[in-house]
Amino acid sequence: MELDIESSDEQPAAKQHCGEVQFSEERILSDVKKIMVHTLGKLRQQINTKLNNFLKKKIIGLNIDKREMVGVFGKTGAGKSSLINAVIGKKNFLPSGDLSACTSVMIKVEASINNKYEAEIEFITKEEWHDEVWSMLQYRGDVDQENDDDVDDGDCDDDNDEDEDDDNEKKLSALYGKDRKLTSLEQFMDPKNFKEIPEFLKSRTKTLTFDSAEMLSEGIIKYTRNDSNQGGGKEFNRLYWPLVKCVTIKVPNTAILQHVTLVDLPGNGDRNKSRDEMWKGIVGKCSTVWIVAEINRVAAEKECWEILKSTVSLLGNGGECQNIHFICTKSDHFEDFQDHSAEDRLALMLKRNTKAKEEVKTEFSKLLNVKKHFSEDSFEVFTVSSKEFLRGGLEENTEIPKLQKFLQDLNDCHSETLNYVSGAYGILSLIQGTRGKTGKNEEVYEELQRNKSAQVELIKKAMDKTYSDFEECLSKGVETSKCSFGKTLKTSLYPHKNRNRGFHRILKCLVQNGGIYKHKNKKEINLNMRLTSFLTNSIDEEFKKTFPNKGNTGPFNGVITQFSLNTEKLKQKYNDVELQLTFLKTEEEKVQTELNIMIRSGKKAVYSSLIKSIEETMQECYKNAARAEKTGALQNMRETIERHVRVSKDTMFEKAKKAMLAELQSLAEEIQETVERTMTEALELSFRTEDNAIPDVSAELEMVQKLYDELKRNSTKEMP
Repeated sequence: MELDIESSDEQPAAKQHCGEVQFSEERILSDVKKIMVHTLGKLRQQINTKLNNFLKKKIIGLNIDKREMVGVFGKTGAGKSSLINAVIGKKNFLPSGDLSACTSVMIKVEASINNKYEAEIEFITKEEWHDEVWSMLQYRGDVDQENDDDVDDGDCDDDNDEDEDDDNEKKLSALYGKDRKLTSLEQFMDPKNFKEIPEFLKSRTKTLTFDSAEMLSEGIIKYTRNDSNQGGGKEFNRLYWPLVKCVTIKVPNTAILQHVTLVDLPGNGDRNKSRDEMWKGIVGKCSTVWIVAEINRVAAEKECWEILKSTVSLLGNGGECQNIHFICTKSDHFEDFQDHSAEDRLALMLKRNTKAKEEVKTEFSKLLNVKKHFSEDSFEVFTVSSKEFLRGGLEENTEIPKLQKFLQDLNDCHSETLNYVSGAYGILSLIQGTRGKTGKNEEVYEELQRNKSAQVELIKKAMDKTYSDFEECLSKGVETSKCSFGKTLKTSLYPHKNRNRGFHRILKCLVQNGGIYKHKNKKEINLNMRLTSFLTNSIDEEFKKTFPNKGNTGPFNGVITQFSLNTEKLKQKYNDVELQLTFLKTEEEKVQTELNIMIRSGKKAVYSSLIKSIEETMQECYKNAARAEKTGALQNMRETIERHVRVSKDTMFEKAKKAMLAELQSLAEEIQETVERTMTEALELSFRTEDNAIPDVSAELEMVQKLYDELKRNSTKEMP
């Protein structure tokens, strides 16, 4: 039998491999997918049996693919947009220039599957904007009232008021204009204000399509950037960035982003709850982060270091981040740069680049809390000149190519080709193997069952030890928390002397927002996190050892990575069931992949359980504090919080400890159950199922085996 598999030679090849036949990864993947579609069609023509349904499900499940996420942080003007443009090789792609970037908008950049540029705009809900406008109007009313009344004695912290007013005014001016006559909430929410974006009113995503990068750059400005020159006699053009949750841009002909997403992120989340939740979710999924700062102020730039310190728990133990790249931009910017000869300019750049790298590494070494989550081998510094690179100058003296290579390597590591072909080879091996008859099936089955039971027991022992180690660390954290909560409350509730009036509004916002105060230009105040800090400090080191984001050991001291039924050795002993053993080997690899995905997600739930438990315990307290009347409100809020924590301290921290241990136990049980269920089913169907309706796939198996061997050889050749 011969299969009619159309050649995909006409497709552009990402790579060309050596051998008797030049196979590209695209061609191999395309051909194997066609073979598996053909095989699926064969199975669907057969009677629905347990084995038949299992095989169809396995084939359909081959298409799972994981994307790597790279988060890009940095203050406005640091050169993030130019950096992304340079790395993907698109000169006029993301807009940059005189307009102030709207730091509340997250921008994802991915590869497109067609030849058009696309922008998918996701909005916050109509209800969320209603609540946000209401809060802005309430805040303005509170400030006006306090300007007339004496709430507490003391000086007013006007800086916070002005910044808050300015932020609110920018949002309202963008959408409604500086010369707006609107006064009531109903007027602000009138549907006629949103007639250009009906998707917002219907809670749908708006998709825009463009023929060029320049057209896209111009077309998305009103959704991503803030033009401060609204009104003032000029024609008013509505800007919709205050309503935008996230913009996903898809770029054609960008192989470097095939399995990688670049995300331009605001530095400290957002006061809007849904945007903030999305921000935390994306930060937690980043396998790499780029911290971007101008080279001439890199050591003194506080904001970029604050971003790293404030996000470290989300990236490290609470996330998936393996690499932190500090990127110094505008390396070619000198006041008198053009006055020097080309040779002198190069010498000046190299000297400053070296100095900047040393300064950044020195600064990183001082961040003790960051180093609990990341070792120094996870941290790397790059110096770049994005615009010069795009103009074709300084290619050899900017590290843009190094960043491109990093992304390409990241892309290659998660190419779906090898995973898909390996899985297909295993499935076809099982199909063909079950057609053979052997008297040793039961003997092999029993030996594999013993191997499986031994492996599951090793996993259980590793999980039990982890539970015991966590319990010991957390118990110490509970005692420290009980002794130290007073100091935490003092620094949180009494931060400034003689600034009661300004702090009254901060604390009021904090209790109304569940213990969190977010300010656009200042450090976040999170009372829940501060109360949890002694517990997290007690567990951070053990947590990092148990769930490493980087390295070859893997979680739970390598017990998942080392899982094996010893199928390769058994092939020598039972060569007549080699095909079934080949399937089981690929099934081992697949279950390891599934478990690692499960653990990546599960460990976030384990780590966040501490602060979630504290938040739950504190919610009633915040509600009571928010009811405080104007007169004496600041002192009443302070006393309400202090009294609640003092009364709850003997149970609150112990409850948080139990919550983390419960999440850990739940994850451990899910891992053990998944291994037991998956491998038991695979063993049963490989050796104990009689099914005469299984089709002959010998031709398909032979073809896929050749492609699989070719892929493995090429993969070995590419290894350094």
